[in-house]
This record gives sequence, structure tokens and C-alpha cells, in this order.
Amino acid sequence: MTHWLYLALNLGSISIPLLYSFEKKMYFIKNWKKIFVSTTIVATFFLIWDAIFTAKGVWGFNPDYYLGFKILKMPIEEWLFFFCIPYASIFIHYALKHFKPKLLIPIFWVKFISVILIFLSVNLIVLNYNKAYTLIDFSVFLITILLGLLFGIKILQRFFIAFLIILIPFFIVNGILTGSFIEAPVVWYDNSQNLGIRIFTIPVEDTAYAFSMLFLNILIFEKLKTR
Repeated sequence: MTHWLYLALNLGSISIPLLYSFEKKMYFIKNWKKIFVSTTIVATFFLIWDAIFTAKGVWGFNPDYYLGFKILKMPIEEWLFFFCIPYASIFIHYALKHFKPKLLIPIFWVKFISVILIFLSVNLIVLNYNKAYTLIDFSVFLITILLGLLFGIKILQRFFIAFLIILIPFFIVNGILTGSFIEAPVVWYDNSQNLGIRIFTIPVEDTAYAFSMLFLNILIFEKLKTR
């Protein structure tokens, strides 16, 4: 039964958002083509990153928790992760926009928060240049924040709030993946390549990783909508 765990987490994450995507008023499913394009673009980058880190042993996967089918040494469930989780998270962002359209952070505070995050990222990069996950993760996060300020500051007004909501299911799903509630982690990490700071069982880098992956999906999706 445990071999189905990673697949079950993927399907469980997307099931409710996908079901509610057919809700008549919001009818989010109408955007599926553009979401598929944006998700594929972002997934391609993250899967290349994933494959390199898997090959170098920065992280890896416990065979007790996936079905056994692998591409580039990564279980097929890992590939699905980059489509299921973004869809579920993008849905949360746009559900917030649909039901609470005026719930936005003022531009001043978006810039203020972004400057703090940029400052934090630069310091972490400089002080931990020899730790592969920390270095690449916060470099991508830094670029993501800069892209947000340059091309998607209005998206950040809502996404900073939506991300706090997204963190709730994120901590549950990623918590299980990293070993919470189960005997051993689904995904293991070489702690010499990260800060060694965990939120429960989740490496702190994973929060920046999630932010970058999800915001880039929404940024590209918004650009596709305006074309």
C-alpha cells in the first residue's frame, strides 16, 4: 500500500481543486489550455533542476513510497508533482481573486516585503554559496521576486496573501513527503547541501522553492491571458 503514497498525495492534492474548477460562477476549467502551457514551461525548468540534483545526490526518493517507474532517475510521481501541485495552488490564487477581489496588499507593502526578501536571499546566497540547494534555491527565488517587481507587481498584491493560504496544504503534503507521520521520508535530502533548518520535517528552502514555482506559473499564465 505504501508504494501508492506519492501518487495518492499528487491525486489528492489536485482532486478537490479540479472538481471545483467546474463550479458554474468561477468555471476555472475554461483556462486549462493556458494553465497547461504555463505549467509545462515552468515544470521543464524545475524538472531539469530536479534531475541534476537527483543525479548528484542533493536529494533522492525512497522506493518504498512510489510505484517504481522512473525517468531520469526520478519516479513518475515526481514528474506529476510539477503539474498537480501547481494546478491546485493556482486554483487557490484565483479562487481568492474570484471570491475576495478587493483583498490586496497595497503596492507600497508589496515593494517593502519584496525588498526584505531580496536582502534575505542575497545574504543567504553569499553566506551559503557552497551549499547547492540553498545557493540555487534562493538564486531562483531572488530572480522570481525581481521578475515579480518588474512584470507582475499587481499579481504579487494578491499572491503574497494567497501563498499564506497555500502554505496550509503545502505543509501537510510536503510534510508527509519529507517524513512527517510516516516511518521514513518519501523524499530525502543531503543536509550538507542545505541550511539544515527544518519547519517540522520540511527544509526551509522548500518554502522558497514552492513560492518560485507557483508564482512563475501564475506570471506566465497572466501573460498568456493578455495575448
